[in-house]
Amino acid sequence: MTDATTSPRRRRAGGRIDRLALRAAGPSTDPCPPGQAGGRYAPLTPTEVDQIINAAIGLLATLGMGEVPDRLRDDLIRAGAVPLQGVGVDRLSFPEALVRQSIAEACGQFTLHGRTEGRDIEAGGERVYFGTGGAAVQTLDLETGLYRPSTLRDLHDFTRLQDGLRNVSWFTRCCVATDLPDNYELDVNTVYALLARTTKPVGTSFTLAEYVPPIAAMLDIAAGGPGAFAARPFLKGHISPIISPMRFGADAVGVAYACIEHGIPLNCITAAQSGATAPATLAGFLVQSLAETLASLVMVHAIRPGYPMIFSNWPFVVDLRTGSFAGAGGEIAVMNAASAQLSNALGLISGIAASMSDAKAIDAQYGAEKGVTALAAGLAGGNLVYESFGMTASLLGASFEGFLLDDEMHSTIHRVLRGVEVTPETLALEAIHETVLGEGHFLGAPHTYAAMERDYFYPTIADRDAPALWAEKGAPDAWHVARDRARALLDVPPPCHLTAAQDCAIRDVVPIVDVY
Repeated sequence: MTDATTSPRRRRAGGRIDRLALRAAGPSTDPCPPGQAGGRYAPLTPTEVDQIINAAIGLLATLGMGEVPDRLRDDLIRAGAVPLQGVGVDRLSFPEALVRQSIAEACGQFTLHGRTEGRDIEAGGERVYFGTGGAAVQTLDLETGLYRPSTLRDLHDFTRLQDGLRNVSWFTRCCVATDLPDNYELDVNTVYALLARTTKPVGTSFTLAEYVPPIAAMLDIAAGGPGAFAARPFLKGHISPIISPMRFGADAVGVAYACIEHGIPLNCITAAQSGATAPATLAGFLVQSLAETLASLVMVHAIRPGYPMIFSNWPFVVDLRTGSFAGAGGEIAVMNAASAQLSNALGLISGIAASMSDAKAIDAQYGAEKGVTALAAGLAGGNLVYESFGMTASLLGASFEGFLLDDEMHSTIHRVLRGVEVTPETLALEAIHETVLGEGHFLGAPHTYAAMERDYFYPTIADRDAPALWAEKGAPDAWHVARDRARALLDVPPPCHLTAAQDCAIRDVVPIVDVY
């Protein structure tokens, strides 16, 4: 009889203990890192892509853009735009040559920096990143499970909560501090929350152009001194310079000029709604929405050719039975995927909006809508996918526990995008031979251990226990697991990613409201 201390069974048990210890320490490699290559899903054929692009460019030449602010009008005419004749209203035509030149000279890739090492992202190319967005006026309360008005404290809490989530590649404020009725205080305190609670790349909007200079001063203070921000920009300005259908918005255009003056990269968003401000047919919608986003690109080209701009063509849907906005569904999934396909075909940095939900609760509807739209966006190759964490109630609400659930979901999506690596090692021919002629199973084999962390993602919220063990644990559902985890994260004292000197210098420039 073999001595018990040297038996194979005992050796395997000891190895299992070692393996469990390694697993508890966390994976040595990330099996699904952000920035995977997309583009495998193409809802449009190459011919259809060309048809929509040509139709959009033709629309800018024949219909042009209306309500062009004087300063922009002068710059556009210098760049090659011409007054449109015979339509009875004051509109500017964008000739095809001007649009094509704007596309050819556009910034196709740039670095959106983080404030600490390892947090930069490269916007453009084939890389897919998921991040946040939105302007939720309500927050799903962690304690009551009901909605209430969003506050500045909520914004600080969302910002610090997401700072530790792997798949939030950048953070744009997801809720509006409704307890700050003054727009200037709202804008500066939103930026302060971004600076104080995260070091990731961030984004925000500006109500008026005159709010940009003091905020630019805040960014320089956080970056290390005058001019430091422009050298490594970590914040992008979200603007919507186009009001659908086919006209400019004066305030947003003014903000664009101010952002360019201060070196703030632009995220130019078109957000038409099908059947309301754009055609109800999906193809017609894509033509108009693409034309409008191209008008933003021509605007940037006329001001400063090649300036960093994210081409955010965001198709939105109106439920034509009720007139209410719908943030999810099959139409949203396919149109955002098509939008990414069109932007990528033009060589532009594609921004789209997906992974929203119309659900109010964190339930099956929430998960299904988010999973379908986010996966379609990633597979289509959207470079920057906005609204991807915690957005509920057709963008009216935001959820803390939703952030945690969505972070785990996006790990799964990145794993899908990563695909299957085929190499001599992964083909496993030697391992197959050894197993078939040896123990007859792959459990415990070195080849299996090597693949365990490299090739597989292991969720921490999704439940894989047997039903009996799940029942013994109190039959928890994902919502409650995520809610408890969110509570624990927010119970920790808030960090501040500003030095005391930086914090004082910012408070000397703008009015800051304390929330903790």
